[in-house]
Amino acid sequence: MVKQVVLWLFILFAGKLACAQPYSIVIKGGHVIDPKNKIDGIMDVAIRDGKISKVEKNIDTQGVAQVVDAKGLYVTPGLIDIHTHVFFGTNPDQAYSNGPNALPPDGFTFRNGVTTIVDAGCSGWRDFPTFKSQTIDRSQTRVLALLNIVGSGMRGGKVEQNLDDMDARLTADMAKQYPDLVVGVKLAHYSGYNWTPTERAAEAGKLANLPVMIDFGGSTPMLSLEELFTKYLRPGDIYTHCFGQLKTREPILDVATGKVKPFVWEAQKKGVLFDVGYGGISFAFSQAIPALKSGFYPNTISTDIHTGSMNNAMKDMLNVMSKFMAMGMDVPSVIKASTWNPAQAIRRPELGHLSVGAVADIAILNVRGGEFEVRDTGYFGFFDYTGHKIVGKQKLECEMTIRKGKIVYDLNGIAIPVVVTQTPRS
Repeated sequence: MVKQVVLWLFILFAGKLACAQPYSIVIKGGHVIDPKNKIDGIMDVAIRDGKISKVEKNIDTQGVAQVVDAKGLYVTPGLIDIHTHVFFGTNPDQAYSNGPNALPPDGFTFRNGVTTIVDAGCSGWRDFPTFKSQTIDRSQTRVLALLNIVGSGMRGGKVEQNLDDMDARLTADMAKQYPDLVVGVKLAHYSGYNWTPTERAAEAGKLANLPVMIDFGGSTPMLSLEELFTKYLRPGDIYTHCFGQLKTREPILDVATGKVKPFVWEAQKKGVLFDVGYGGISFAFSQAIPALKSGFYPNTISTDIHTGSMNNAMKDMLNVMSKFMAMGMDVPSVIKASTWNPAQAIRRPELGHLSVGAVADIAILNVRGGEFEVRDTGYFGFFDYTGHKIVGKQKLECEMTIRKGKIVYDLNGIAIPVVVTQTPRS
């Protein structure tokens, strides 16, 4: 009898404790934009056990461990950048594949509201296990990967021109070994009038049942975009660097007429996805501005971030998103192209939204110069690698990032109480 009473009291106490702390975090009064669930308004967001527990107005904060004052800020799903280069290492002659041109993920993601990234082809079937153990397994950021059709990955020079190392079967086999991490196949940097690399990348995508991302490299004469879209790419495949304008790569927009080519519209209608993949020299306002004015929007916004692009015109994810706002995309459209659209492109529908039960990956963003800004900040300058400059009235910046229900970045201490998360050193 005594044991039963003690057990009953324990259950009662545990129940009261649970009621006392119903949520680990409640984000109060932010403007929630969740494109998947068609939410665009002032709401609260509650988090419990690392997941979204509730999204509605006026959530009670009694007993909550942390409350975040998001009044005047946008609350969105964690941003997803599907074109990055993060297989960083110390081999000086290996470029982006365990080399110095790539970046450690956690150093640039959270301060930009990015919670998920896709490494775009730095590793191939030969070195993906090294990339996994060295970078993916050691990052707080969710790191996924597109496998390079070149087995040795993105080492630059002759390595990426080696047709003998482009093996569709071995690429697909490696992808199948890691279905939770590998989200597609990448072709990049091949130079030459030759369809063989495209054919092998497309074949690997079919064998692995995964999308293919094409960086069309360079060729003189230029390879035909229309042939690429109609003959090789399936619905769901991704054409990256879509607003590039280079002498060795056919652009999507006819420079003479200022119009998007008819077959490009047809390709997007068919389901080919157009990705920004900004990079160092793979984005030009001369392509993007007329395209957007005609109603041609990218499916996904991404950075192609590496040591070169981050210190030049591209800078980071929020800067790229701000550029598209300056060119006429509204905030909800930019958020959709940076959250729910990329989640679908990489076939991870569990990501990129704030549905109840979803992992609590969240970005809280300020729009400087926006409707909530108190002080007049004037205009912001945005330029491309050609030196062309435009001005915008708004610029995004990250106030807070939450990953798996924990605050991993807090710019101005807007969480109450402020709790500093210590990342253990390995």
